[in-house]
Amino acid sequence: MSTPPIALTIAGSDSGGGAGIQADLTTMAALGAHGTSVITVVTAQNTVGVQGLHPLPALVVSAQLDSVVADLPPQGVKCGLLGTPELVELVAGAVDRGLATPVVDPVLVATSGDALTTGDVSGIVAAYRDVLVPRTRLLTPNTDEAAALLGGGSVETVAECRDAARALLALGAQAVVITGGVPEGECVDVLATAEGVTEHRGDAVPTLNDHGTGCTYSAAVASYLAHGRDVVSACEQARRFVRRQLEMSRDWKLGSGHGPVSHLPSSDEPEGES
Repeated sequence: MSTPPIALTIAGSDSGGGAGIQADLTTMAALGAHGTSVITVVTAQNTVGVQGLHPLPALVVSAQLDSVVADLPPQGVKCGLLGTPELVELVAGAVDRGLATPVVDPVLVATSGDALTTGDVSGIVAAYRDVLVPRTRLLTPNTDEAAALLGGGSVETVAECRDAARALLALGAQAVVITGGVPEGECVDVLATAEGVTEHRGDAVPTLNDHGTGCTYSAAVASYLAHGRDVVSACEQARRFVRRQLEMSRDWKLGSGHGPVSHLPSSDEPEGES
């Protein structure tokens, strides 16, 4: 087997195993990338909700990042839960120093509805918008996160998603995909690049086991980018991968809330190696 490419996740730890670092590393492994990690926040959470949120000191996060990059420079990077404006700014500074331009999943709220930031939410939203988004290869907000980054308003219909994707692209991201737009029975991702705006549609998977889908999607995109795919191809393959994992876990009974999307390997060859 050839040496795998290196992918990096900069994200929080999910003690329930459904999202965050845990979801990212298993996704990267499933797609044939060697996963490295920088933990930003330790959470106490399960399928019901988030019971505790503990950002690590910036010096600890910086030391992890320096250690990884010095010896295992990644070809694909994703940012998940950052938790504080200081950590958002730390990642932006690393990009300025040569870290691969990341996939940014601007995690603000858990599937359970619990906030995943400390202090004033407006501060971390401003840090994302003003500091990290202009240093982003692909921004992957869901509809609620897109609305927050744009200062409010409705991002619900496909037309509103298209407008929001264009507005976020204008903030400096190289590309934007708004995920989770769900008309009745359908799932629509809206992708904006310099070439225009496109829609990627498919039937929604009926399941409550959707905890971690955003993390899994962004980690899959980073894995495909590490394999040398372009952003459009990486988004399409990540979408297919997440759907396959949702189908695998649609009837699971794990926990009493929103259960996790599957991170078990399938019988298929990892798509990153195809």
